[in-house]
Amino acid sequence: MAYKITEDCTACGSCMGECPVDCITSGDIYVIDAGACTDCGVCVDSCPVEAIVPA
Repeated sequence: MAYKITEDCTACGSCMGECPVDCITSGDIYVIDAGACTDCGVCVDSCPVEAIVPA
């Protein structure tokens, strides 16, 4: 199961720097490429606003 980033995202960049497979794209709300996500959960732990949830 991959993760998705909700509208609670503040685009702080914390998750992007932690992703070991670089599957997160920046923007007003960041986006996770579900096909590239390895379901490691590192992004979930790094998000200060808990905006990353299971897809």
